[in-house]
Amino acid sequence: MKILLTGGKGMLGRTLVRELDCFEVVPTDLPEGDITDPAQLDALFKEVKPDTVIHCAAMTAVDKCETEVDLAYKLNAFGSANVAAACFRNHIRLIAISTDYVFDGNLDRPYNEFDTATGGRTVYGKSKFAGEEAIRRHCPDHVICRISWLYGEGGPSFVHTMLALADGSRKELKVVSDQIGNPTSTTAVARQLKNILVNRELAGTFHLTCEGEASWADFAKEIFRLKGLDQKVVPCRTEDFPRPAPRPANSRLDKMMLRLAGLPPMPPWQEALKEFLETL
Repeated sequence: MKILLTGGKGMLGRTLVRELDCFEVVPTDLPEGDITDPAQLDALFKEVKPDTVIHCAAMTAVDKCETEVDLAYKLNAFGSANVAAACFRNHIRLIAISTDYVFDGNLDRPYNEFDTATGGRTVYGKSKFAGEEAIRRHCPDHVICRISWLYGEGGPSFVHTMLALADGSRKELKVVSDQIGNPTSTTAVARQLKNILVNRELAGTFHLTCEGEASWADFAKEIFRLKGLDQKVVPCRTEDFPRPAPRPANSRLDKMMLRLAGLPPMPPWQEALKEFLETL
């Protein structure tokens, strides 16, 4: 199987190149893989002739999206529509990466794939949801994979930030404890994507976050415990760290579609984190 990867230089893209070594992966990024240029995409697809496109390219700087609204929609919505339409024209299967931010974060349980998404409360979430809708509209042969609280080789990520801050110069670190999610490694996502790639009949929306849940404070404590760092974590509230884009209180994603499709479960988040930290 030949796979064309958009956003190949990003954190998830780099992991996919490493983990999907059983396939022929062609990573692309700017300037040769400009998802905002439909003609360039068509030419690229005709040259590479992939069986599948994995679409990772996106604007993921959540706060920056609030001030650069046009750019966020150009990349996350217009760009995704271009990729989907090009896949349809060239008879290519599309696997696209999305986010928990398409939900508003107010539900009192994990969101499953059949819960109604609206784009949430941020420009990032709304632009990614617009991209999801464009993919559904323009390319029937698709899988949308939602992820959240992602970390991986090279970062940037929460794991990298916490390790940098725990340099011995701070007696304590204040970390938000009233936001809950599923810490997820790029490696865990890549391994599950292998299963989706080989099951070509699969279509629809899948959640690919690690099992189990934690607050950001819980996540930080586990990072330091596994690294053997004596760093004190002080739980705090979201309002103690105001950001331009509101963060969801509930980022938990239920993996109902993996269960319905009979695919293996995602690993527990603690196990995935341990494996990742052992590679650093």
